[in-house]
Amino acid sequence: MNPMFSITSVIKKSLPSIVSISVSQFVRKNEPPLMQNFLFFPREEKKKVKVGGGSGFIADKSGIIITNRHVIKAKNAEYNIVFNNQKQYKGKIIDIDELNDIAFLKIEGRNFPTLKLGDSSRLKLGETVIAIGNTLGIFRNTVSVGVISGLSREITAISQSLGQANLRLRGLIQTDAAINPGNSGGPLINLKGEVIGINVATVLGAENVGFAFPVNTAKKDLQDIKKYGRIKQPFLGIRYLLINKDLQKKFNLPVEKGALIVPEFGKKGVLPNSPGDKGGLKEGDIILKIGKKEISENCGPSEIFQSFQIGKEVLFNILRNGGERKVKVVLSERK
Repeated sequence: MNPMFSITSVIKKSLPSIVSISVSQFVRKNEPPLMQNFLFFPREEKKKVKVGGGSGFIADKSGIIITNRHVIKAKNAEYNIVFNNQKQYKGKIIDIDELNDIAFLKIEGRNFPTLKLGDSSRLKLGETVIAIGNTLGIFRNTVSVGVISGLSREITAISQSLGQANLRLRGLIQTDAAINPGNSGGPLINLKGEVIGINVATVLGAENVGFAFPVNTAKKDLQDIKKYGRIKQPFLGIRYLLINKDLQKKFNLPVEKGALIVPEFGKKGVLPNSPGDKGGLKEGDIILKIGKKEISENCGPSEIFQSFQIGKEVLFNILRNGGERKVKVVLSERK
């Protein structure tokens, strides 16, 4: 099959399901004073202005849209959803994934065209991907093509708008497909036409380095929304650093893979009274395995415990003071 024909076919098929999101707010605008009984009273009127925007895509024919949390950050805002055919709808926030930079909007209607959600656990380096989005908030349906250039990346993003100067994002897909401001929330698509990621971030000062959330996280969230009307997330309550050979050498660690529980930005590595704390996890512990799944550079605790049921007991294999032991943790629901 001609690869260019394959790419153009995927784009043509995908465009009807991809939307631009315009975020507006009413702000007060000072008007000339009103004269009444020779006294001057300042007049104010509200004016609607655009305060942000991004991209998204239809994930369910009932009108559920997946985008980024930072796209819909504005409070008391209006969300205008624009399709490729110029049809417009008002969007309403359903829920926000507090652990990840993912959010869900809803528009009224039915039988909307959807994108198929793929399996991000099967991704391979060098796989061709397509990013589509509302570049710079101006150029709708901008397309860029590249490859998956890295897996399970971890970055610290600056997001003052979310009330966090340092937002740690884990398990990301790295791609050299161009992702620009305004592409946030748009899909990263494979040559089967499946969404395998949600475009989220770029690196300032670098070329061809963009990141996307693996779609499997959003798939689980979508199932919760359709079943419970909200996202239900298991909560462990730890901060950790994924170990690789470089970190093993740098910190003289006894293993080359695992998750080292550490404090972060002045906050404790194990949150007091959290499931991790109640289960006996401590700073300095190295988590080797959760259930039957081993920790690796490409698969950390956050990715693994998302698949476990809330309220169920989970067995952790850890390394502490040079000795391996097991601890049992009961995951609670993130509030």
